[in-house]
Amino acid sequence: MRKNTTIQTSTASYSSNIHFFHSNIKSLWRPEYGAYMVEGTPGKPYGGLLFHFNIVEANMKYRRQEASKLLQPNEVLMSLTNFPRTGASDFTDPSTQATPSSGVSRSLFFPDEAIYPGHPRFKTLTRNIRQRRGEKVAINIPIYKDKNVPNPFKEDFGNLTENESSNAAKEDHIYMDAMGFGMGCCCLQLTFQACNIEEARTLYDQLTPLCPIMLALTAASPFYRGYISDVDCRWNVISCSVDCRTQEERGMKPLQENKFRISKSRYDSIDSYLSDQGEKYNDVPLTYDDEIYNQLVDNGIDKLLAQHIAHLFIRDTVSLFSEKVYQNDEEDTDHFENIQSTNWQTMRFKPPPPNSSIGWRVEFRPCEAQITDFENAAIVCFIVLLTRVILSYKLNLLIPISKVDKNMARAQRRDAIKAEKFWFRRDITSDTRKEEDGQPEYTEYTIDEIINGKDDVFPGLVPLVNSYLTSMDVDVDTHCSIQAYMKLIQKRASGELLTTAAWLRKEVVSHPEYKNDSVITQRINYDLLKKIQKIVSNEISCPELHGTCISSKTNETIPAAVAKAEKVPLTINR
Repeated sequence: MRKNTTIQTSTASYSSNIHFFHSNIKSLWRPEYGAYMVEGTPGKPYGGLLFHFNIVEANMKYRRQEASKLLQPNEVLMSLTNFPRTGASDFTDPSTQATPSSGVSRSLFFPDEAIYPGHPRFKTLTRNIRQRRGEKVAINIPIYKDKNVPNPFKEDFGNLTENESSNAAKEDHIYMDAMGFGMGCCCLQLTFQACNIEEARTLYDQLTPLCPIMLALTAASPFYRGYISDVDCRWNVISCSVDCRTQEERGMKPLQENKFRISKSRYDSIDSYLSDQGEKYNDVPLTYDDEIYNQLVDNGIDKLLAQHIAHLFIRDTVSLFSEKVYQNDEEDTDHFENIQSTNWQTMRFKPPPPNSSIGWRVEFRPCEAQITDFENAAIVCFIVLLTRVILSYKLNLLIPISKVDKNMARAQRRDAIKAEKFWFRRDITSDTRKEEDGQPEYTEYTIDEIINGKDDVFPGLVPLVNSYLTSMDVDVDTHCSIQAYMKLIQKRASGELLTTAAWLRKEVVSHPEYKNDSVITQRINYDLLKKIQKIVSNEISCPELHGTCISSKTNETIPAAVAKAEKVPLTINR
């Protein structure tokens, strides 16, 4: 009997720690990069039964309530991808000042005090990335050119300006210069446990083409440094914020001190598929360390997995601590995890940790955080159900890696869900490359067509999920919750409901204090967050964002019969 896929979700960002679970703990908390951030996960992975889809939202609500107990008066806990005024003047409380000529980031805007001080990892990463690069990171995001935005838009940094920032800042762009602008963002991550390595490789590959689709569908971060940008997502901001490549590695100078030309930041989309089925779609040249590759192959590792690992190791470590240098590599994987955990990509392939019952896992990383637990639970349940559909129906979503990269660029554009088309496989039920009637294997679809289907052309992902569910024995409450989630996904995809990013834009530009200059003042920011909190606490409704019904039958209590069924031993194929 195949072990059902289990899931673990996170509504904050970028933790890759090995997790140890206890049955009597409902939530786990970890510090994150920003001193204003916290990562929350379930106390243990959700189970593999359909009923467990109904406890995801309940657990998210519990975590929100639990963390809120630590708040001071006039403080609230929010699930935001990015605080709109991060890096703007006086954006922290207590007020702090950036230190351009000292500290770990040397930022004009982001103070070191905003980096979580309780663990050395975060400031060490910040310092090492800047020092390895040989200069500060440079993030330039196009500004939204409203009618009162200067043409060209070019900021005057006054006495703060030094040559490095003056040269790095681009016209008509919002300039940022520190790791905190990216790693200070939050996201929604999912980790799936597969029954064996082959299923893990299949999930890794099949979910990859969905990364840009889900990034566009969950778009929630149009504001940076107190300005309205012309993008809707965080991805490129984070990618640039940890780009430790030297000028040689970026192709700006001939290779002399460095070994490789590297095409992407260490935070970006994946570069190769891992399954035999996906190998033929690896159409982008892959840079990897030949010595490591040969060592792996010589010890029985297949070509695809060997080049994946060897590709990770073209990066230097950026967070090695002295007490971790000398390890027993026969029993510990700290040296591997040190590299693995600082290659932040759309997907992560996670081998089992040593001396643990945890199996092969796959992490899905592109989704942006939504403001309510209902929305976040809907996204989680939709993606997990897609994994069930992919494995049960043996779907094939694969397209060339180069097309996935193009989709990632399109997904971040303003209003991409309505304005853009995305490369997607025409026939997801077939594994053949044969082109029939002169039609290519993949074509361009809208998000609406991919999610909801196109008559006689493409079945749609939600209809496939619904078809799968009709063949399963689903209890009434779980069925009601899942259908509410699927309706939200469908209506966001069709444009009937706004994405979080589109709604945030609308709220700012309609504020009475807004001057059509793409500036988010403190008053605009406060009123926006106040309204978000009222929506989260159900004081007001937001039909533009959620429709007429955002209620589910979520329940954190598992029926005794279900709990008993979970304890039945499973024979796991490995």
